[in-house]
Amino acid sequence: MANLLLIESPGKVKKLGQILGSGWVIKASMGHVRELANDGEDALGFDLGTDSINCRYQPRDDRAQKVLADLRQAVKAADCVYIATDPDREGETIGWHLQQALNLKHPRRVVYSEITSQAVRAAIAQPRTLNQSLVAAGRARDCLDKLVGYTGSRHVVWPLNNGAKSMGRVQSATLHLLCVRERAIQAFVPQDYWSVWVTYGEGFKAFYRTSPKPQRPPAKDAEDKGAEQESERVTSQERADQLVAIAQAHSHHVLHIEGKQATQAPPPPFVTSTLQQAAGSKLHFSPEHTMKVAQALYEKGHITYMRTDSITLSAPFCESVRQYLEQHDPTNLPRQTTRHRAVKGSQEAHEAIRPTDVNHLPQHLQRELSAEQARLYELIWNRAVASQCAPARLRKTRIVTQSGDAYWEARGQVLEFAGYTRYWNNLSADTVLPALTQGQPLQLEQAQADAKQTQPPPRYSEPKLVKLMEQKGIGRPSTYAPTIKTLRQREYVDLLQGKLQPTALGLELDGALEKLLPDLIQPEFTAQMETALDAIATGDQEWQAYLLNWNRNYFAPAIAQAKSQLLSLPTFAEHPPAPGGKSSERSSVTKAKPANGQPTKTKCPTCGEAMTKLPSRSKKMKAKHFLKCSGPGCGTVMFWNAKAKRYELPQAQRQALSSDLFTDHPCPVCGALLERYAYTKDGQDKVMLRCSLLENRRGKCKEVAFFQSQGEFWSPKFGTLKLSAPSP
Repeated sequence: MANLLLIESPGKVKKLGQILGSGWVIKASMGHVRELANDGEDALGFDLGTDSINCRYQPRDDRAQKVLADLRQAVKAADCVYIATDPDREGETIGWHLQQALNLKHPRRVVYSEITSQAVRAAIAQPRTLNQSLVAAGRARDCLDKLVGYTGSRHVVWPLNNGAKSMGRVQSATLHLLCVRERAIQAFVPQDYWSVWVTYGEGFKAFYRTSPKPQRPPAKDAEDKGAEQESERVTSQERADQLVAIAQAHSHHVLHIEGKQATQAPPPPFVTSTLQQAAGSKLHFSPEHTMKVAQALYEKGHITYMRTDSITLSAPFCESVRQYLEQHDPTNLPRQTTRHRAVKGSQEAHEAIRPTDVNHLPQHLQRELSAEQARLYELIWNRAVASQCAPARLRKTRIVTQSGDAYWEARGQVLEFAGYTRYWNNLSADTVLPALTQGQPLQLEQAQADAKQTQPPPRYSEPKLVKLMEQKGIGRPSTYAPTIKTLRQREYVDLLQGKLQPTALGLELDGALEKLLPDLIQPEFTAQMETALDAIATGDQEWQAYLLNWNRNYFAPAIAQAKSQLLSLPTFAEHPPAPGGKSSERSSVTKAKPANGQPTKTKCPTCGEAMTKLPSRSKKMKAKHFLKCSGPGCGTVMFWNAKAKRYELPQAQRQALSSDLFTDHPCPVCGALLERYAYTKDGQDKVMLRCSLLENRRGKCKEVAFFQSQGEFWSPKFGTLKLSAPSP
């Protein structure tokens, strides 16, 4: 019999097999094997009790069921089982699911952040138990995401009848960032201005300044480091012409020369977000593709784990880089090991992304790697080595000239010592100014004013959006790329010329959510949830108590309020906001049928309104359409069952709409079917009839209550119904 090592990805099997040798069986779970079932209220798969949460899990799909069957056989044949899922919360949670699904009593949890012989053997030599706090955080995230996604989608998004398929805790907050920027672009009104400058025969260009005192130049983005300099903005043609005339009419001389030496510290090594940003700007990889290529490098043992927000490097690696520099680049070796300040809010669970061996130079792996893998590995190697190098030294020069009462400024920068930029150059090209002396007269060659216009804020590229998500605390390293992918798949955003632009549907949905669930889409609100999950992961917060309180105090009331507001959306649509306001809140976010919907004769089993036939692009559906209720505030959907040759509700809702629950009698106020409601009073089991629509029961139908009495149902307000009670 052998030891059994359970991992996530089959891509690691070969490398781990070479490391561990005979006596080991390595099996992959193929990622997640279980998920919350699609049953219960809103198909959540869990019940929110008074003080506890009951979760029901099922195999993720048919493949996962077959994987679990294979793993059970492997467990029976093993002496000892080790769980080596990925070294993060998600990996810990997958390990817990494997333990539960395979009935493992005492699995040994091993964690390594690189697939090297030293790291893997060291981890196996020091196994631990599953970290229940990390598992709790993973389970809480799963429940929280499904609660928001499923409940919000069914009760808020679907009733909009605008073609939107879903909302989500991270997804909707990220969409809101894009829509806020898009509305700012739409509302932007360009302003004219002029940039005034002069050139001198001595060989340099200077820009207009109102004062000879140094002004802080506007910060430049790393992607825009080649952007042209400008003068202080002149807001009228008259003033611009006046400044040109002053420059031409008066002599020029050097008023002030300032020179100083500055140092530029090396950047930290990559974390998930910065890797995605750099791969996007330098290699033109999408975040999703970056992670796919990085996964392959990790599985081959070339880099450390690529889902991380820690900029920490291990002491042995730092020492190996110092030895490499001492041998190959001794002038770039700092006196002490370089330390970088951690990003606020990072989990610091494990190392930054780095090569597993600094001596595996990019050029040495060209034959072993694909072209894309080689390019990404070179990026990671260069950044990791640069992070441990000496700072760059710059000579910065500032020259102020004067003509009449106008001042002109030129700035120069020369790299005197390259330092870390030999491996990672993030500096602008040198700008060399001539050697001048104070008071020296200058020969004017040209004076000119360039007419310009202010530009709207730019749309975000995918790497820029990842950076913003990280800054705002939305999601975590493992969620950045999947969230952007979902937004594109849902057709809420398009990628146009490398920039993410919300579609009309995305703007409509965000506008509706901004009215119906305003807190949930705010980045700060989503970041607070991430902070709570962090507290659960460190054992400082009990996950069930957090989720129950969050639902009780915020989410359930917010959904109820949103459902009541949905009923008034037609009125809302009749009064659109003023120009420049929230333009996405338009009349199409109402009960009106989509333009491509077809009315049918099928009645809604919930409220009795006619169902509308809508097209679907879902690959999971055999039929290319589904039915959706056209009634206000309902949102019921039905799908075609080819075997039964009829439309059916989603499986989770069929039991709730059984014949024993619903009557054939309409509610006297709203017309929805009356439902039977069982309760206990004075120790006796009783049945009453009430409106079947929850939102109406809390509003206009709250007085609809028929009490059972001798085979009849009686209401103090609506009289008697001749309806037989179901047999006990």
